[in-house]
Amino acid sequence: MARILITGGAGFIGSHLCDALLKLGHEVICMDNLLTGNSDNIAHLMGHPQFKFINYDVCNYIYIEGDLDAVLHFASPASPKDYLEFPIHTLKVGAFGTHKALGLAKTKAARFLLASTSEVYGDPLVNPQSEEYWGNVNPISPRGVYDEAKRFAEAITMAYHRYHGLDTRIVRIFNTFGPRMRPDDGRAVSNFIVQALRGVPLTVYGDGSQTRSFCYIDDMVSGIIKVLLKEADRTIEQRTNRDSFLYKNEELCTTKSIHDPINLGNPHELPVLDVARMVLELTGSQSRMEYKPLPADDPRVRRPDITKAKELLGWTPQVTMEEALQRTIDYFRKKLSLTGA
Repeated sequence: MARILITGGAGFIGSHLCDALLKLGHEVICMDNLLTGNSDNIAHLMGHPQFKFINYDVCNYIYIEGDLDAVLHFASPASPKDYLEFPIHTLKVGAFGTHKALGLAKTKAARFLLASTSEVYGDPLVNPQSEEYWGNVNPISPRGVYDEAKRFAEAITMAYHRYHGLDTRIVRIFNTFGPRMRPDDGRAVSNFIVQALRGVPLTVYGDGSQTRSFCYIDDMVSGIIKVLLKEADRTIEQRTNRDSFLYKNEELCTTKSIHDPINLGNPHELPVLDVARMVLELTGSQSRMEYKPLPADDPRVRRPDITKAKELLGWTPQVTMEEALQRTIDYFRKKLSLTGA
């Protein structure tokens, strides 16, 4: 049994990770300031003997009593609507929050896993995107607050790995959907489903030809846990004397395998308009399409190369798009009926 801290644990992906790790028998500490997370996502876990919730902003110094085996850093606004509404906090949690979480992991000698994003690739000039691609990001665009926050988070995570010998992992998460998404989070799948169920027009940006690859939450959580639990092929010697570690030893300072970023997502690429049509068919909605201009720097393509995840982890998504959409539609249908929305 491990003792694990999940920052952003009341969020969409974070709360599903809490569930999965508890089912594996681990002790889970969930930390979230509920800026974009929701206590409803973890309400069913309250009272669980191996679960604890702490309402706290990780941009401040983090104190956890006792040992920790792992720190999973998922705290951050993650949908375009959220990081455009909270641009400063998005930058702060990517920088200060990651720094504080890394410091805690170093103090506790805990494994650290960073939730990064496909947004580090920006509006990519290659398709699919492999981990070796450096991206095409506009740092001063409205989306730049999220893109650059995560790029910095990756940089400081790798610095802690190389300089301090901290056991770190980075997952680049591509579009993920499923139960516990907020009805108003502004993402394509949740937007389409909620609009279809309400019988209002489905908002399609541009002509809908831009592509995305969508991964179901159960598959994503499975991949993240595989990354977390995968043992490294070798360990990097712990260094405490700054002068003794100046990147002279190529074998020590070059990261290998599990310590490098890993893409997690579904490589099945679809035009956004096709997804909207699938939602209409599965819901039986008579809603029409409503076309609006593309947001600034909205990526034209987005598809992960998951070769590394396949080879290193034996991981591939298992849930089909149709099945994933149906499960998510069932969730939102129930949620909207309960709220009367």
